Amino acid sequence: MYLRSLHLRHFRNYSDQGIQFDSPKTILVGDNAQGKTNLLEAVELLATLRSRRASRDRELVRKDSSQAQIAATVERRGVGHELVVDLRSNGRRTLKVNGQLLRRQAEFLGQLNAVLFSSLDLDLVRGGPESRRNWLDGVLIQLEPLYTGLLEHYRRVLKQRNALLKAQREPTGQTGHSFRDSEMAFWNRELATVGSRIVRRRARLLQRLEPLADHWHRAISDGQETLRLSYRPQVPLPDPEATAEVVQAQFLQEMKTKATAELALGSSLVGPHRDEVEMSINGTAARAYGSQGQQRTLVLALKLAELELIEQVIGEPPLLLLDDVLAELDLHRQNQLLDAIQTRVQTLVTTTHLGSFDAHWLSEAQILQVHAGRLCLYKADQQDSHLSKLPLM
Repeated sequence: MYLRSLHLRHFRNYSDQGIQFDSPKTILVGDNAQGKTNLLEAVELLATLRSRRASRDRELVRKDSSQAQIAATVERRGVGHELVVDLRSNGRRTLKVNGQLLRRQAEFLGQLNAVLFSSLDLDLVRGGPESRRNWLDGVLIQLEPLYTGLLEHYRRVLKQRNALLKAQREPTGQTGHSFRDSEMAFWNRELATVGSRIVRRRARLLQRLEPLADHWHRAISDGQETLRLSYRPQVPLPDPEATAEVVQAQFLQEMKTKATAELALGSSLVGPHRDEVEMSINGTAARAYGSQGQQRTLVLALKLAELELIEQVIGEPPLLLLDDVLAELDLHRQNQLLDAIQTRVQTLVTTTHLGSFDAHWLSEAQILQVHAGRLCLYKADQQDSHLSKLPLM
């Protein structure tokens, strides 16, 4: 898998900028708030149709425009594909592959795969359960594009059920109670059906990720630390391979148990929207495991496991996007990361300075300077070994 070109129009702080990727390694260098992360965000959007930095599309559209576009040429198994995402301030999106307009997001997902590692990923250890759930869901969307429809269906069901729980707290006649009870039974079944499908997929994914993450964690920690990942759903899950019928029955039983509490709060207390992923190092909860260095080791192991699993499933390594993290890793962790990716994984790296890279990496990389939403290409000057600026076409 190779990203051959990218063109951004009115996206974030980019007005109209194109770039050809001529090397498996690209370094984006520049001061903060110049657009380095925005470029990686555009690539991640092509892969997942999600942004971890924006909740609404209007945040992605340049202030002086009502529409933005991300266009790319991607090579998969030797075949080129043209991808286009049009974003509008009103939230409507248009997706195209090879000029064909797509009706469903699932038809677009899977055209490009990418793993992003940024400083925000430390929330996987330090943050709340939502960050870990979002991480699992992001991996699943790339491995199983139809999963995005499952998540949307679940959110709609959850919204309807929560609205009904709030309505049930209001006084009504006997006939109203009967109707609402019948309606609640319907939404209970819907939540159990859709929720169990999400829970089972998350549990199976974590079962596949854990040995890969533990392998990388052991390697980075010189065999001193063992990593364990455990999925903790609100609904007891005896086995990740439990049948849908078994999990649905447990869902309904758990909702029955918590019915009084749900009614009092006017909110659903059972379902994958409240599940947790526990991470432990040598038997101790990772959140309580002290140093930032150890937390970075854990997150790096998770990202390398994610990259490896996607490669196993789709048959090609995904892109690796490193957003200003190399400088935060010590030399040993840097070497582990760089040894893992080598040249077989196309890598885009952002940094504020080139001092984090050894001479070999710099000699192999395409180096771009980012300034105020514009890119300039750099090449090594053979006479004085300084970097000379060339305009980017």
